[in-house]
Amino acid sequence: MDNRIASRNQSPSPASTALTDTITLPLEIRVHGRGGQGGVTCAKLIAGTYAQQGLKVQTFGDYGAERTGAPIRAFARVDRTDIKNRNKVYRPDHLLVLDTGLLGSNLLEGVSPGASMLINSSEDPELLHQRYPGYRLAVVDATAIARKHGIGTSALVIINTTIVGAYAAFMDLPMEAVRAAYEFFGRADDYDAAVEAGESVRIFEPCEFSEVDSEKAGETPAPQEVLPLTQHRLDIPTELKTGAWSTQTPSYQEYAAPCSLACPAGNDVVGFIQTLREEGVAAAASLLRKTQALPSVCGRVCPAPCMSACNREFYDGPVNIRSLERWIADNDSTEIIAEADANPGSFAVIGSGPAGLSAAFHLGVRGQRVTLIEKDARPGGVLRTGIPAYRLPEAVLDRDIDRILRLGVEVRSNTEVDGEEMARLLEEFDGVIVCKGLGLSFGLEATGAGLEGVHQGLEFLAESKERQARLAGKVIVVGGGNTAVDCARSALRSGAGSVKLVYRRSRQEMPAIDEEIEEALHEGVELQTHRQPVAFVGQSRLSGMVLAEVDPGPVGEDGRCSPVVSERTMELDCDIVLLALGQEKRLDLLPEGAEIRENRAWRGDAPLQLWLAGDCLTGEGTVAHAIGNGRRTALAALASYRGEEEPPDKEYKSTVAPAHIRFSHFPVIPPQRDRRQPAGSLRDNFDEVNLGLPGPGEAERCFSCGRCTRCDTCLVFCPDGVIFRDEKGYEIDRNYCKGCGICVAECPRRAMEMIDK
Repeated sequence: MDNRIASRNQSPSPASTALTDTITLPLEIRVHGRGGQGGVTCAKLIAGTYAQQGLKVQTFGDYGAERTGAPIRAFARVDRTDIKNRNKVYRPDHLLVLDTGLLGSNLLEGVSPGASMLINSSEDPELLHQRYPGYRLAVVDATAIARKHGIGTSALVIINTTIVGAYAAFMDLPMEAVRAAYEFFGRADDYDAAVEAGESVRIFEPCEFSEVDSEKAGETPAPQEVLPLTQHRLDIPTELKTGAWSTQTPSYQEYAAPCSLACPAGNDVVGFIQTLREEGVAAAASLLRKTQALPSVCGRVCPAPCMSACNREFYDGPVNIRSLERWIADNDSTEIIAEADANPGSFAVIGSGPAGLSAAFHLGVRGQRVTLIEKDARPGGVLRTGIPAYRLPEAVLDRDIDRILRLGVEVRSNTEVDGEEMARLLEEFDGVIVCKGLGLSFGLEATGAGLEGVHQGLEFLAESKERQARLAGKVIVVGGGNTAVDCARSALRSGAGSVKLVYRRSRQEMPAIDEEIEEALHEGVELQTHRQPVAFVGQSRLSGMVLAEVDPGPVGEDGRCSPVVSERTMELDCDIVLLALGQEKRLDLLPEGAEIRENRAWRGDAPLQLWLAGDCLTGEGTVAHAIGNGRRTALAALASYRGEEEPPDKEYKSTVAPAHIRFSHFPVIPPQRDRRQPAGSLRDNFDEVNLGLPGPGEAERCFSCGRCTRCDTCLVFCPDGVIFRDEKGYEIDRNYCKGCGICVAECPRRAMEMIDK
């Protein structure tokens, strides 16, 4: 920039030409920064601010051989007349320091006592004032403000446009002039950061000038003798440790993968998939069992929110995580060995559904004495009675349960627990965990609901599991969850002539697993949405159902539209109706005077050794949620028995978002789909439909979000070659790392971050 900058703008108003007492002309300014921080642009913006006030300005940079991360200087001059001095600024009136790593002894060369100095720093401003008492000092954390406003990248924050706002406040320059300069240079979007910096800057007036500083102040560096080329005969090695140039350094970090955060069971999804890739099925199964008691089950019936959260969804399709979990469990034959505990506790787990089995497993594997108390003849709960065999074969369920029982878990079958029995169990055991699931199924308050032919869906599913349910004619299933879809598909297999699935909201709002809905439609189930049953038709036996059209109402807290039943109706002929409307939460096992706080029973201010887990506590309704809650509750009960603090959940700084993934580093590989049973007759055919993956190859598609895979990208892209491999992964030679951030910017999976030194 030269004197012409002022002429390229409208003439300023007379009021804008007034300068404060802190500024005398001619004025010389020196900016100290590093390559990549925008120091030269900073000097231009300052000069532009003065130019907007009708003054003559000059600005230029001083570059060396190094660029990004290397120390640089930039200069500006201001006067009311044309500026003809083309030398560097040796005696600055104003000094701007963009990087505290530059606060060395030569920084103050040529700076007179009482000069103004602005420092970008997160340090305590009082300490900096004590260090430079003889200067008019201003301090602002421009880096934090620029990062907050998203100026630059995660690897390299650009602070030039931010610190100019602090300079304007320091010198009492009009912000209108700053705004105009930003608009002139196309930086108007950064103006808000400049305003915040101006409001945040701390200003200190000079006090006694130190002797050390006064020795260097006002000195002009002596010219160095330059030898002719013919006399340069020796290559003298110089050790320039460029790591001293940086204030930030790359660091290998572990961030939360969205798939793992979305897993209700608490699985380390990235961990078990990468372990499968690198170490094989046994190691992957071992890691999976740290959180997952029923991997074969969950790998079949989980709604897989992990897949919906997978970052690869935004590229070429999510990783088939659920089926990888299934493949690991189905192909692992490792015997689980319980830990030894010299003083094991005794725990009763009431209910052997997914929550109860999970609690029993995590207590049993830690060497505790566990008794499963089940009201039915065999353990499994809703897994055995409520999920059809074509989704969850009985042999698969028994395999997962047998692994748990071989840990020494005892089963008391055909045992009902009431309040009196609960009191006895609390005397017998060190802890009791109630995992009784949900209570009675909801009915439908409508005319004719008591007609013969109206049944509860869960009762039908239990009968169909025993091959005792035989249907004929037209069947209507009411509901939109997994139970409703299971009822519809099982009805076809049990002999129904036709099956309609009626739901009061849209297809997109159905809580059932989307793949299960697709399978149901493929098998011949007819879906009718935005319909609400309002009456049953028939004399003593059902012959039809009246449906009202449902309009979408206001969006509720769950993000779905509230159904508004209209007066527009239609009648459908039917022979059987299966209701799948959910179940109520019932807690009738608590001792007298007990109440639940969070997941534990209390009597007054005294905690009881009684916990609740799974649907009877949360009502979340999925196998995966019950498994996760059962594990956490079991560990809380064990910690209480041992007199320890409850184990905290693993915490992460932040989550890896799609924007953090360098998609260009990965080839396009479509996801592997599950194999399916060949199409055939459905009648009496409860064979498993989904046959899973043929092998573990799908694991290769995992981005490994937030976790280093030793892909060597950082090593290859490091411009100075200061990253090298060791037995732990990678090491960075910080003596020579300039903090350029290229390795962080190029990391494909956000396994690195720049941190302050």
